Amino acid sequence: MTGDAIVRNPPLPKQYGEELLVFDHGEGCRLIDRTGRSYLDMGSGIAVNSLGHGRTDLADIAAQQMRKLVHVSNLFATEPQLELAEKMINVPVPGRAQASFEAVHFGNSGTEANETAIKYARLYSKTHRGEGYHRLIAFTNSFHGRTMGALSLTANPAYREPFGPLIPGAEILPLNDTKALKAALDETVAAVMVEPIQGEGGLHIVSRDFSRTLNSLCRENDVLLIADEVQTGMGRCGTLFASDLVDLEPDIITLAKPLAGGLPLSAVLITAEVNALLKPGHHATTFGGGPVTTAVASAVWDILTDPAFLAETRRKGKLLESMLAEELKELGIDGEVRGAGLLRGLRLDGEDYNGAWCSRIIGEAREEGLIILKTGVDVLRLAPPLVISDEDLAEGVSLLFDVIKKNL
Repeated sequence: MTGDAIVRNPPLPKQYGEELLVFDHGEGCRLIDRTGRSYLDMGSGIAVNSLGHGRTDLADIAAQQMRKLVHVSNLFATEPQLELAEKMINVPVPGRAQASFEAVHFGNSGTEANETAIKYARLYSKTHRGEGYHRLIAFTNSFHGRTMGALSLTANPAYREPFGPLIPGAEILPLNDTKALKAALDETVAAVMVEPIQGEGGLHIVSRDFSRTLNSLCRENDVLLIADEVQTGMGRCGTLFASDLVDLEPDIITLAKPLAGGLPLSAVLITAEVNALLKPGHHATTFGGGPVTTAVASAVWDILTDPAFLAETRRKGKLLESMLAEELKELGIDGEVRGAGLLRGLRLDGEDYNGAWCSRIIGEAREEGLIILKTGVDVLRLAPPLVISDEDLAEGVSLLFDVIKKNL
């Protein structure tokens, strides 16, 4: 391997920065840059690589399918697409023991999944109630994507303001404020979109009381409840859907990040009530649900939905939580460990431990061979591959706190 590990002024949009670390390959929970240096990956490509790197089983599936068929568009179906769809619709709808989903729309990314969910909700409301019932509600610290519809339901002004005006009727309410929710949610609302745990917004968790109020108000007003599980779904938080952790009862669930083992694929799970309204031409995507991505995703789905695998993820999640809490206690600084399963955040109290401090910690951790992320303004985020060993978890936490102690 040749060249510096860092590429400067790459031929990419400046939104990605003027210096980027260049990775060459990965092995399990390790990433190797183009100079041959290894890094412990506790970011998983932003919670994507749940099964780690260098999976020859997934590579073999993709290669075998590519030799058969790569693309046909959504004007036709393929066996891998149908097989995956059948698996996905037969899981229980959270909060509804006797129900399952009826259909799944495949797309390419999380923001595309959320755009699809918004369109379905607007169609549902307009069909059932007519014009003027199109309001959309999301919550503080939310992140639902960067395309115009999903961006309209993303709370961060820094993401929103450069691209306004956004779509009309979108509102941001305070999370876990039942009084504000009751005042705002009525029959003029088409849908509410909520993350059970806010992946990009600081790992705030929806309270059970808030979820139950949300469930009740949505049913009472015939408003569709959309669970954005792009980052929290498919076992990341120790259950198939994080909605189950907070008693959320969605009509639509959006999924993406880990679905195809790192290949671009998203899914929108819908119930019969929504599916009954859809007609040819209402929505489509050229590449979504292609045979290669769905063939890989079918294998990923089998692994991530296995009860024993989910139980092991819960165990590792509790272990990571306890490790972080113990190290935090030893620091003698007030703070908190957030999240669930293997989606965890660490926040230290005090104005010194702000966003700039977090960015410094992330940069110095990378220099020490550890990849971590940030969430919200001032929370360090750990989202390792779900296959990570106890030893690697301990190594990652130790490296992180070595860096933190140098920056106190």
